[in-house]
Amino acid sequence: MKDLSALKPRRQTREVMVGAVGIGGKHPIRVQTMTNTDTLDVEATAAQIYRCVRAGAELVRLTTQTEKQARALKEIKEILKKKYNCSVPLIADIHFILSPAYEAMKWAEKLRINPGLFGVKSNAKKTFTDREYQAALKEIEETLEEFILALKKHRNIPVRIGTNHGSLSPRILERYGNTPRGLVESVMEYLKIFRKYNYENIVVAIKSSDPLVMIEANRLLAKTLDENKMDYPIHLGVTEAGMEEDGRAKSTIGIGIPLLEGIGDTIRVSLTEDPEKEIPVCYSILQATQRRITKTEFISCPSCGRTLFDIEKVTKKIKDKLGHLKGLKIAVMGCIVNGPGEMAGADFGYVGGAPGKISLYRGEELIEKNIPEEEALAKLIQLIKREGKWIEPGG
Repeated sequence: MKDLSALKPRRQTREVMVGAVGIGGKHPIRVQTMTNTDTLDVEATAAQIYRCVRAGAELVRLTTQTEKQARALKEIKEILKKKYNCSVPLIADIHFILSPAYEAMKWAEKLRINPGLFGVKSNAKKTFTDREYQAALKEIEETLEEFILALKKHRNIPVRIGTNHGSLSPRILERYGNTPRGLVESVMEYLKIFRKYNYENIVVAIKSSDPLVMIEANRLLAKTLDENKMDYPIHLGVTEAGMEEDGRAKSTIGIGIPLLEGIGDTIRVSLTEDPEKEIPVCYSILQATQRRITKTEFISCPSCGRTLFDIEKVTKKIKDKLGHLKGLKIAVMGCIVNGPGEMAGADFGYVGGAPGKISLYRGEELIEKNIPEEEALAKLIQLIKREGKWIEPGG
């Protein structure tokens, strides 16, 4: 395998338990999503949650804008348990109104609040003197004090303090602008209050629909947290990324770069698609950044006039047979020119050597050549087994 010593170490954070699922600490980077059903349609919401869990979601967030929606969490959890034998942790998404938060904390494993909206008495005012600025902060603290006391009475459940580029308060916008610094300051105001009242069961998030803003804001956030000796886990996501190729490209850039820099403990890809379609993208980003390996890594050439077999068809066939071999790198190369030199540290290689003939490699070592193409996949599997790297599918 390729030496990963150049990969920047992951930022050290505290462990935050969301139900039975740990975020931060020594836990793997967690994958989550959010439902897009009407929360009051409890059957449809539970069914969608289960589809997401089957796709690999480890945490699921739901809209809880009203007390009635918050109360629906109880019934949704019961349906998940009885109908699907599913106990995935649920996260209640709270914005403007405080009362749903008090109801949701009875049933949810985690709450998400937005510091641009939660506890803010009015967003009508556009300019603030220093005295007015501090008075607004005092109002927020009074609201949060009551909220924190309620949290302590309800299992000390974790809270994600998550701000978005499009929902900063007018007070923050006037002083810092709609900037990475404004995003960080919005979060830090709330973190300092939570710390003042000795509540540190917290995850932090800063999101933007612009991946470049999101990257810069999360760099600044991690730096600011460390300077304040705050080791809270960070949730990464490009909000409102869009759909299809554009959404996936934005998410890969916005999430992938912080991950490579050691930032991030849980991620969500936000697509204008069914939420279960977000999950494979999350795992692909984690795999590509080598932050969480959950499947076989395939290296395959794009094909050119030198290719000696149908590279797309053969690669798909090999992936179908070997895609369950977590942690292995397997190269499928169309010709000897692109073979040993471009397999990028693969464990095993399947390389076109002549028309209809395949060469097999272990690392950069040629093991066997001139294998008829129709026999090559079976021989590759035999080679993997001889090396003790084979596991049965589903094993």
